[in-house]
Amino acid sequence: MNEVMHHIIYNFDIAGIILLFSALLPAIKLMRELPPGQMRTRWKIFSVMIVFFIVSYLYITWQHRINTPLFGLEAVLLLLFFGALFVLLVSALSLQTALDVKRIYALEIESITDPIMGIGNRRYLERKLNEEFAKAKRYALPLSVLMIDIDHFKEVNDTFGHDAGDVVLKNLGTLISKFIRESDYAARYGGEEIVLITPLTDGPHAAFIAERLRKKIEEDVIVPADQDKGIAATRITVSIGVAAYSPETGTTEDLLKHADMAMYRAKHEGRNRIFLCDGTTPDMVLPQGV
Repeated sequence: MNEVMHHIIYNFDIAGIILLFSALLPAIKLMRELPPGQMRTRWKIFSVMIVFFIVSYLYITWQHRINTPLFGLEAVLLLLFFGALFVLLVSALSLQTALDVKRIYALEIESITDPIMGIGNRRYLERKLNEEFAKAKRYALPLSVLMIDIDHFKEVNDTFGHDAGDVVLKNLGTLISKFIRESDYAARYGGEEIVLITPLTDGPHAAFIAERLRKKIEEDVIVPADQDKGIAATRITVSIGVAAYSPETGTTEDLLKHADMAMYRAKHEGRNRIFLCDGTTPDMVLPQGV
């Protein structure tokens, strides 16, 4: 029975050594990837402690192998103490790493988010449009973009001030974020212009989405009344240009240019309407009753 127990303990020792080596390799790799600083030092200490436990396991395994007495009670207690330190270090490193990841994620989100509208900024737009354009071109998938411009936005700023204009932009960003599908991307193109990227959506379907959005914006109160500031309840309208990708569309800039042309055509025809570009010229207007 003692021989069987001795064999089992020996196998556990071997397994422990293998597991510790498996933990050491990614820890060393992670340490090397980190820039010099406090976090890298902590992971170095963590790696040293793994080496310490590997050496301890090797010694215990050797003791079992030659059938000599194991550690005394004092040595076992010392090993358990270092084990407790090891667990504490793992917990602290895990927490710090999670906080760092959260901070980096927050910085990444901040770097691609427009601070006023709360949707993507120009950098985000370029990244997502390049990704979706490449997919559409490679796999012959439909792709459309919507160029949205607020009608008479200058009058809002002139009448109520730029603070009210910022409120309009913020509330419009919130409305658009709630309206779009999970697969769509919204970004501020510049000024009061917003671009929606609608993957896997052809021109007519994108025009249908644009018309629904136009109606939704027209019906909603973008800025609630504020008697203290002398601001009346404000509604706005938008003009939307829609452009669909076609094999003749050379670049993302061409696609945006077509949507921009369609949007200015909607402006020229009286605003508060949409136009669809067929890939070359904005040649089709959809009635507001669509």
